Amino acid sequence: MLEKTMRMNYLYDFYQSLLTPKQKSYMSLYYLDDYSLGEIADEYEVNRQAVYDNIKRTEAMLEEYEAKLLLFQKAQERSLLLNKLGNLADGLSDKHVQQQLIEIIASLEKLD
Repeated sequence: MLEKTMRMNYLYDFYQSLLTPKQKSYMSLYYLDDYSLGEIADEYEVNRQAVYDNIKRTEAMLEEYEAKLLLFQKAQERSLLLNKLGNLADGLSDKHVQQQLIEIIASLEKLD
């Protein structure tokens, strides 16, 4: 369950601008603020089933967006490559080249 929650949080971060305000609110309350379905239902004066259905549909939409756009996957791959570059930079004996590489890595990390 924790793994799914983490994945949904990442997908939400990447694709929240594609969601409706209600979808954003439900997902934020459920995944980020740890509200229960009942608490969200009370907040919006709807039944738990409506909240559950909305969250499940939104989860499916986020997964579809990821399947098509791969933003989360690419971010993970970039992170791994930056770590490898950082490890290579640490092993360089030429301090000038090492410093340049570290600066490039820092610039790339700021892009995310």
